[in-house]
Amino acid sequence: MAKYILKRIVMAIVTVLVVSCVTFLLMMSVPGSPFASERALTPQQEATLNAKYGLDQPLPVQMVNYLNKALHGDLGESLKMQKGRAVTDIIKEMFPVSAKIGAMALVWAVAVGILLGCLAAYHRGKWIDSLLRVVCTLGISMPSFVVASFLLILFCSPIAPQLLKSAQLTAIFDAGLGLKAYFMPCFALGLYPMCYTARLTRSSMLDAIGQEYIKTARAKGLKSGKIIFKHALRNALIPVITYLGPLVAFTLCGGFVVESVFSIPGLGRYLVQSITNRDYFIIMGVTIFLAAFVVIMNLVVDVVYKLVDPRIDITKGE
Repeated sequence: MAKYILKRIVMAIVTVLVVSCVTFLLMMSVPGSPFASERALTPQQEATLNAKYGLDQPLPVQMVNYLNKALHGDLGESLKMQKGRAVTDIIKEMFPVSAKIGAMALVWAVAVGILLGCLAAYHRGKWIDSLLRVVCTLGISMPSFVVASFLLILFCSPIAPQLLKSAQLTAIFDAGLGLKAYFMPCFALGLYPMCYTARLTRSSMLDAIGQEYIKTARAKGLKSGKIIFKHALRNALIPVITYLGPLVAFTLCGGFVVESVFSIPGLGRYLVQSITNRDYFIIMGVTIFLAAFVVIMNLVVDVVYKLVDPRIDITKGE
C-alpha cells in the first residue's frame, strides 16, 4: 500500500509538471504582450516591463526559470489586474470563496443524486423512474450558464424574494451574510453533478441488484429497503466515487461561468478576467493549482476505494 501511494505521488508530480510546461508554452505562444493594451506605455517602457518579468528572454529559459520558482512556491506576480501582487496570495484570497460555494453545491448534489438514483433503481420501469430519467437528462443537457441565466430571470422579477435579487448578490457575498444568497449559485453549479450522479447511481444500483448476493439476501427474507441501502448501495458507490475525484476538485475551485454570471468574487471569475486581460502568471498559477488539486483528489479516491470495499486491491491498477 505504501509503495503504491509513493508511486502515485511521483506520478502526480510528473503530471503537474507536464501540465505546467504545456500551459506555459500555450500562454507564451499567444501573439502579443500583456502590456500591449496599455495605451500610455511607450515601446521603451513596454520593453522595460518585459525585461523586468523576464519576458524578453528565450522561451526555454523563461520556462525553466518559471518552473524553478514554482517548485519553491513562487507562481509569479500579477502583471495587470493586481500589479506586483503574488499569485499565491491571490489564490489564497479567492479560493475560500469558491470552495465555500463549491462545497455547498457538492453536498446537495451528491446527497440528492445518490438518493434519486437509488429511488429510480428501486422503482425500475415505473412512472417515477421514467420521470427521474427525464429530469436527469434535462439537467445534464443544460449548461451551467443556461441554468444560471434562467435563475436570474426567474428571481429578478418584481415578486422575487428580496435577498435573492442578483443586484444584491455581490454585496451579500462580500459581507458574508445569509445562506439565501448562495441558493442560485449553488443550484446552478450543482445541477449537472446531481443529475449525472443520479444516473450513475441508478445504473450501478441496477447492476448490483442483479448480483447473486442480493438474490441470497432476498431469499433470506430481508426487506427491500435494507437490501437497497445496506447491501447494494455499498458496491454501487464505486463508480460514483470514481466520478467524485475530479468533480470535487473542479467544484471546489468554483464554476467559472457561474461565478461570472452571479458576479461572485471567487477564483473562477478571477481566472476568466485574467484571461481577458492576458495576465499570464495568474492564468498559469491557477491552472497549476487546479491540476494539482485534481491529481490529489484522484489519489484520495484510490484510497477511499479500499475503505468502501476492502476486497478491492488498488495496487493492481499499477
